[in-house]
Order: sequence, then C-alpha cells, then structure tokens
Amino acid sequence: MIGVFDSGFGGLTILGEFLKTLPNYDYFYLGDSARTPYGNKSQEVIYTYTRQAVNFLFNKGCVLIILACNTASTKALRKIQQEWLPVNYPNGRVLGVVIPLAEAAVESTRYGRIGVIGTQATIDSRVYEEELGKLGAGLKVHGQACPLLVPLVEEGWVGKPESNMILKKYLFRVKRKMIDTLILGCTHYGFLSKDIARIMGKNCRVLNGPETISRKLADYLIRHPEIEVRIPQNKTVTYCTTDDPDRFRIFGEKFLNQNIPSVEKIVMDPQRKA
Repeated sequence: MIGVFDSGFGGLTILGEFLKTLPNYDYFYLGDSARTPYGNKSQEVIYTYTRQAVNFLFNKGCVLIILACNTASTKALRKIQQEWLPVNYPNGRVLGVVIPLAEAAVESTRYGRIGVIGTQATIDSRVYEEELGKLGAGLKVHGQACPLLVPLVEEGWVGKPESNMILKKYLFRVKRKMIDTLILGCTHYGFLSKDIARIMGKNCRVLNGPETISRKLADYLIRHPEIEVRIPQNKTVTYCTTDDPDRFRIFGEKFLNQNIPSVEKIVMDPQRKA
C-alpha cells in the first residue's frame, strides 16, 4: 500500500489527487486529528508523532509513505530517512512534500518573487528558502506563518466570513511583496485554495500542491520499479483517524466528493517508543 499521513484532514487534498491520477493502487490514509495542529509544537514532539504514524503505517503493510504534512516533512522527514528507517524498515520509503513544491515554484515563477504560507514551524524552519536557494539563484522568498488556518479547516469553517477575514489579513502581508507565485506550505490550505487565489488576484499563481505531489509520485514510481512492483493494485482505500471517525467521514466525504464507507479510530500513545 501507499500510506498518506497528515496531522489531520489536510492530506485528503493529496489523497484525492492520487485517487484521480493514480487510481489503481491501494492506499492507507492516517490523520492525527486528535493531536493537530503540529505547527505550534516542538521539533521533538513533531518527530515523535510522525515516527509513530510512520511505524503504524508500515505495520499495516505500507511500502511507501507520503508525509502529506508540511510540518512533518520539515521537522521529521530527514531524521526518519537517515536514522530511523535504515534500522527499522530498510526496504520501506518515506517521502515528503517540500522539495516537489519548491521545484514547481521555480518552474512557475516569472520574476523570481515567491511567497510561502505555512504553519509557524514550517515558516520558522526556513526550509523552503533553503530548498529554493538550491534550485535558483537570486530568488526572493517571502514567508508568512498562518497559525489560525489549520484549526479553522479542522473545524469546518472553510468559506465562512470569519475565515476569509483572517485569510485576507495573512495574505496581505505576502501580497504587498508583489510575489508572482505562492506556495501553500500546508496541505490543509488546499481546502482554502479558491479563496486564496481570489484574494491574491490574477497576477499571482497559487500552486496546485496536490497536482504537483501526484505528478512527482507518478514519476517516482516510474523511476523505482522495485518499489512500484510491491504495491498492491486493488483500488482499495483505508481511512484511520486518531479522533472522531464519524466527524472524519462526514468531513472527508464533503471534500473528496465521494463515499467513505468506514473510518477506523486508532490511539497512538505519545509516550510509546515506536
């Protein structure tokens, strides 16, 4: 299976695109809604939570795991890949979302002025500035932390006047920098993409994160047939959450625009050593 992990609902934007463009594979989605948001937590806690989730997904039979969470990709991915994975699951693979989005931004920008919105942890890490700097000289990168957006999405406040007011306040800070490309550095923001594009205006391209990640996954599977051949192709999707499964199902069906027959609730002990 291909595992998709997020701190809550946000990764459904990524999974939804996978189901459109790579529909034949088996998927296992895990949303840690009980402990969201990750963006205001320490690196140690983010790493612990992410490692537990990855361990859970490998135990369920996943061969390849996508960290659909930008915060987890920023704060935990490298350590998991370099230290934890070789010892525990040497034949498994864990990929993040930061590098694909950075590459897409460089391909998209016209004037080298790129904006990034994300959680506090993602923006403070300056990981996008680092990756963009590797890809192109002279780029001007402007980051903006948007700590209230994940809770608003998790509470189902997308499209409400209060959410749009907060969104405008955050986006004004990057819009005034005259950026021509905007990276949504949190998968939850995909649910707000239409409002974000409207507020940013026609002179700024808001990258389609799920489409980018899906395209990069397809390319990865072509380049790594030894991984691809191990992934079952029965078109099954399994959903798990650490919070209320009924709430997850209702929310997920709304944004995936398809039926979710069942959602399993799981418990991950933050003190447990995965």
